[in-house]
Amino acid sequence: MIKLSVIIVSYNVKLLLDQCLRSVKKASSGIESETFVVDNNSLDGSSGLVAKKFPDVNLIINNVNRGFSKASNQALLHARGKYILFLNPDTLVEEDTFKRCIEFMDSCPGAGAVGVKMIDGKGKFLPESKRAVPTPLVAFFKICGLTALFPRSKLFGKYYLGHLDNEKTHKIEVLTGAFFFARKTALDKTGWFDEDFFMYGEDIDLSLRMLKNNYSIYYHPVTRITHYKGASTRKSSVNYVLIFYKAMIIYAKKHFDFPGSFFLMILFYIAIWLRASLSITRRIISRIAAPVFDAAIICAGYLVVPSSWEQQLLPAGQAHLAENQFVIIPAIILIWITAIYFSGGYRDQLEISRMLRGVLFGAMAILLVYGMLIPGWHIKTVTIIPLALWAALGMSLTRIAFYFFRKKAGQH
Repeated sequence: MIKLSVIIVSYNVKLLLDQCLRSVKKASSGIESETFVVDNNSLDGSSGLVAKKFPDVNLIINNVNRGFSKASNQALLHARGKYILFLNPDTLVEEDTFKRCIEFMDSCPGAGAVGVKMIDGKGKFLPESKRAVPTPLVAFFKICGLTALFPRSKLFGKYYLGHLDNEKTHKIEVLTGAFFFARKTALDKTGWFDEDFFMYGEDIDLSLRMLKNNYSIYYHPVTRITHYKGASTRKSSVNYVLIFYKAMIIYAKKHFDFPGSFFLMILFYIAIWLRASLSITRRIISRIAAPVFDAAIICAGYLVVPSSWEQQLLPAGQAHLAENQFVIIPAIILIWITAIYFSGGYRDQLEISRMLRGVLFGAMAILLVYGMLIPGWHIKTVTIIPLALWAALGMSLTRIAFYFFRKKAGQH
């Protein structure tokens, strides 16, 4: 029998998948193993990369995004390993990771699954390396933020088992799907991933079913992996929020069915919907914040800059401000914001160069509109130029300020 089957579900993470498979290949040296990649209809050429650079990998290509659970079960149908590793494509394993996990599972026949220490791209420990079963009360503490306030509390911080030493091996209750090293016989007895979960929650559900079937789950930090969290999903998107909280509701309906749980369930549902609403609202605000600030900068520039500029350049008696300012100002703002948007100036990162390109294209578009529609357009040229410079400077400063604010807040 093959010792290990590695299953990776991939969706639009071509470059990270390449690095992941390279690390898997190194870690598989000397181990009888096989690797599966299930591509969920990626549009970035991921499947072509796997076929070309990793011909030994078993590639399964879906023509639709089937989600994590269904795609993992697809590969599990063909897996021959004594042990199964479900691994995210946005991870890097160390050269001894597979060897260490196999040694541990061989020495602990009662273990159904084992997880390892996970760090992010900056080397910071990821608390989801070890978790507890999210009972209604535990989940409520997590959703309400008490877990974040008291991370080491045995009561409030139980979700991430913050009271347990990160550097020691422990029996735990829940593993993350980013690295879920399981015994195949335990999976067959327990049941595979519940395909009602599209993404998120399926790892908690499987862990709980293993515990109910008298298998132990361990956290074993003798080796580690790097997890570039959320690369396959845009966590800033509303779609992510809806998928995440839908998974929580599916889990709650399935596992919170016991006497006395009714009132806790009510609190849990209220917390879920409030948290989801706040998350969506926050993401919408974060999306429109930059365009709103840019619009304010342009508006201020239109009202302030030309007055002093015209006194120097325009003949006496000629004025810049149009009679229909309530039409002209919004039109100018709209043209500039649109140009910046299509130039990529509103992406998540600090995109000053793309923003400047948008300001340039917007200025050209405004001058073109003035030339076609407004008589005496040459007068407008001397006011659009300083306005463009004002916009470029103001927008650059606001982006730099936002960058340092987010960095200081630990969100960048």
